[in-house]
Amino acid sequence: METELESLEEKVSLLLRMYQDTRVENKILQKELADSHNQCEKLNEKIHVAADRLEALLLNIPKNE
Repeated sequence: METELESLEEKVSLLLRMYQDTRVENKILQKELADSHNQCEKLNEKIHVAADRLEALLLNIPKNE
């Protein structure tokens, strides 16, 4: 009986360590995802600015008649 309890205790301890490790990894991944999302938003804004500038330039090109 003692051996079974020790084995169960070890398994519970391992499970708790794995749970804590997973929580830490999850927080890291959440931060990386948020950072990536912010970077994506910044890049999208740059694309829109560049597209607007390109459109303005194209409107100023004289047409061949």
